[in-house]
Amino acid sequence: MNALIIACQMISDELNQAISRTGVDYPVIWTEARLHEHPDRLRASLQDEISRISNVRHIILAFGCCGNAMLGLKAEGAPLIIPRVDDCISLLLGSQASYYRLSSELSTYYLTRGWLEYENGILSEFERNISRYGQTRANEISRVMLQHYSRLILIDTGAYSIDACREKVQILAEVLGINCEIASGSGQLLDRLLLGPWDENFSVIPSGGMVTREHLWAQKACVLKCAEKSTSCLCSLQQYRTKSG
Repeated sequence: MNALIIACQMISDELNQAISRTGVDYPVIWTEARLHEHPDRLRASLQDEISRISNVRHIILAFGCCGNAMLGLKAEGAPLIIPRVDDCISLLLGSQASYYRLSSELSTYYLTRGWLEYENGILSEFERNISRYGQTRANEISRVMLQHYSRLILIDTGAYSIDACREKVQILAEVLGINCEIASGSGQLLDRLLLGPWDENFSVIPSGGMVTREHLWAQKACVLKCAEKSTSCLCSLQQYRTKSG
């Protein structure tokens, strides 16, 4: 087998679309979305899956750093391919640079259909609070939970009906008293993850290797190129600032 994909259920809409668009026939192992809330459990689950895989040339991980859940994974049966992004938001926007450009404008909470339908997502929590405490109390809880955000952005990835999702997000935005905006997503990063080329925007961890911090973050030169020229190269400005102190 040429390759196998391990991915989060949260991006199933977009990944299935990318698989159809690129024509690859790689099988997919889906991990439960709730594991994102516990990076250590996510890492353990991923390692368990990786350790059971054999007879493939590559294992493609459709994840971001996800709270350092990728850190320490071992490539036991085949090389691991990992995109250099913080989380799945950058994957769906098409680049880390796009994510930072949007986030630098206003403090932003991002949503997709996957996040809207997630059982522990902000919208599901809001609806549960309405049934438990009533509308007024549920509104107050949501305002406290999201008090540091200045807008909601629904990412239009082209993998679902944006109008149906917009209605749900608009209700929450009105409760919070903030704007609801639509941002265009891009499948280019997912396509390249499936097909290559795996350039400086990706890490290839050879068989027998282990994922380190150097695999998860771009180098200083790439960060500066992104920051100065607003290119679509993938880098973590936040990580660079941390390292620069």
